Amino acid sequence: MKFTILVIDDEKNIRTGLATALELDGYEVLMASNGAEGLEIALHSDIDLVITDLRMPEVSGEEVLRRVTTETPGIPVIVLTGHGTVENAVEAMRAGAYDFLTKPLNLDRLSLLVKRALQNRELVLQHRELEREIEGKKSFEHIIGKSPAINKVFDVVKRVSPTKASVLITGESGVGKELIANALHNLSPRKDRPFIKVHCAALAETLLESELFGHEKGSFTGAVARKRGRFELAHSGTIFLDEIGEINQSVQIKILRVLQEKKFERVGGEETLEVDVRVIAATNKDLEREISEGRFREDLFYRLNVVKINVPPLRERKDDLPMMITSFIKEFADENGKKIEGIDAKARSVLYAYDWPGNVRQLRNCIESSVVMTSGTVISLDDLPPSIRSGDETPSIHIPVGVTMAEAEKQVIIQTLTAQNGNKSRTAEVLEIGRKTLHRKLDEYGIDSKNELEIEGDPVS
Repeated sequence: MKFTILVIDDEKNIRTGLATALELDGYEVLMASNGAEGLEIALHSDIDLVITDLRMPEVSGEEVLRRVTTETPGIPVIVLTGHGTVENAVEAMRAGAYDFLTKPLNLDRLSLLVKRALQNRELVLQHRELEREIEGKKSFEHIIGKSPAINKVFDVVKRVSPTKASVLITGESGVGKELIANALHNLSPRKDRPFIKVHCAALAETLLESELFGHEKGSFTGAVARKRGRFELAHSGTIFLDEIGEINQSVQIKILRVLQEKKFERVGGEETLEVDVRVIAATNKDLEREISEGRFREDLFYRLNVVKINVPPLRERKDDLPMMITSFIKEFADENGKKIEGIDAKARSVLYAYDWPGNVRQLRNCIESSVVMTSGTVISLDDLPPSIRSGDETPSIHIPVGVTMAEAEKQVIIQTLTAQNGNKSRTAEVLEIGRKTLHRKLDEYGIDSKNELEIEGDPVS
């Protein structure tokens, strides 16, 4: 990377001479003729190193050092001083300077010092990047998958998380909308502030307004004391409104006002409260249809739908099934004190063929049940819940009597590959053979195992 260095000195000859020497070393150089100008650049530009004179009129080098080290930590500062002010240079070191140079400057010494300071700066930047990566992984740790469909969701989450924009998460029941909301909050600048979740469908219509906005004592029967609502509790943080399509229009109006004006009153109260809350909403309903049928306010929809994240159903991201199954087996085996080594080919084939109408939640429950029910170390077809076994739509293979073993093997491989939509990894796993063996067999059959072809009308990739 090319580093940018800021040189601050009120003596033009020293300033331009330093800039020329540093540019010859391959650095980008910015210059400032006084401390005030230098601070403006340092605090509002992308700077990697500051070199500043100590003795300058008005805004001194000491003030530049103090402001840079406190307001932009991690940017090294080298101070320049005359022979008679070495004591001041020592004080500057104590105040956080990386090092100092005395005038007249030794350019070789300067080059070495700058190189070391920027190596230190690069380490700081690498550490910060690593922390961001770790934080990102932590935020997605409960969302399992690496398919293109789920990676697209991850990408949108990463881009929108740092903003204040409202987000509407859509998708079928059980796809993991709440996990996406968790990730949005955990990756945002509000991650250390409150994250309040409201499952709107679980609250009675008569209680929802009070739960969201609070109430005053005596505002209705049973209101024996003042209660703060979820919006008030979420101040400076994030509120997640799950199944927002279930709320009535009177509550919709109050939510719209919070989004527009950041204001509301408690039920039965006259005091207007102001809140700073980021709103994330989720629904498995088609809100545009709800609008056309008069059940959801169009203006609220547009306020919520600043950014829309649609979480794909499990049947559209079956490439993630192997990873999910492995993860859930480990989780529930550890939880139940069992040693489970895996799942056999027949059971695996059923799980891959099933369409999972209940999505990830249904798969998770299925694996938990199978882990509990198995008496061995490998989950078999009989260990799967009856509803999954009865829903098995795995294609059967009809092989006439009298065919050779080689031909029978060929039919099994080709039709299993077709049933797995051309996915070679899953095909090899179901057949319990290695990928190299599968590729070798396909080559023997005249099927290019490296390129996309068609087998009996189905794509192979």
